[in-house]
Amino acid sequence: MSFDLGVHYGQAYLLDDTDDAMGFEDLPDDHPEHPVGILRVDEGGAFLITGLHTGKVGFTVTVTDHDPGPDTEGYEDIVEVSLESEAGRLSLHEWGGENVHELPALPAGPGWYRLRYHAKNMDEAAETDTSDEVIDRYLLQIWPQDESEPRVVKSTSKQLAHWRAPQ
Repeated sequence: MSFDLGVHYGQAYLLDDTDDAMGFEDLPDDHPEHPVGILRVDEGGAFLITGLHTGKVGFTVTVTDHDPGPDTEGYEDIVEVSLESEAGRLSLHEWGGENVHELPALPAGPGWYRLRYHAKNMDEAAETDTSDEVIDRYLLQIWPQDESEPRVVKSTSKQLAHWRAPQ
């Protein structure tokens, strides 16, 4: 599924659809030994960082029952993390909870999933800061997989390097 995602402060949230999922008050800490920068996981969800500060970004989400493989030709940056879903359903929330994008049910129900976050044109979008035209694009792949260490699959942008550096 593809759509324009509204962002403010360069952020969006992937939340487990449980009654107690509240979102994020602060940016979660990155993994200390394996920082991925632009995708941070905390209990009940993931914090996604975009290059654009405010406006619309292009966003695609795929939920599959197997690893679809990274799109290394179509995107400049690719990172992965594990997330445990208690509900077996996730939804993507825009900043401030203004809009919620319901995602397909997770194929294995509750349990561990792998998130692979692809980014394109983050540097250009960060320089622009605010835009109603889509500059940066993202692909989020989700599939069942046992918990494993976060990893960077591909890193080319200054934005990813910035977010991976100690804050």
